[in-house]
Amino acid sequence: MKIVGVAACTAGIAHTYLAKEKLIKGAQSLGHNIRVETQGTIGVEEELTAQEIKEADLVIIAADVNITGKERFDHKTVVKIPTHVAIKSSKALIKKAEAQMKQNQ
Repeated sequence: MKIVGVAACTAGIAHTYLAKEKLIKGAQSLGHNIRVETQGTIGVEEELTAQEIKEADLVIIAADVNITGKERFDHKTVVKIPTHVAIKSSKALIKKAEAQMKQNQ
């Protein structure tokens, strides 16, 4: 499965990068491809491309604040969670999303 995501916390520092790291590790451990953009105090880093979003099966938004560019994910399967869920339970979150997607097929 191809996954794209956005991580953003209120300060735009620690939790943003922790959530990104945990999402990447969780997805890769389950055999999925993933790329995560961060939005924080220094702006957008590693911005997702239109092609990456188009090819994605799942979008994970791990954010404690409003993110910019949400409209890019219209017509995609989107899971929105707070950063602490991504940090504590990324693998379980991805497994649950994967199971729900299989049921909807």
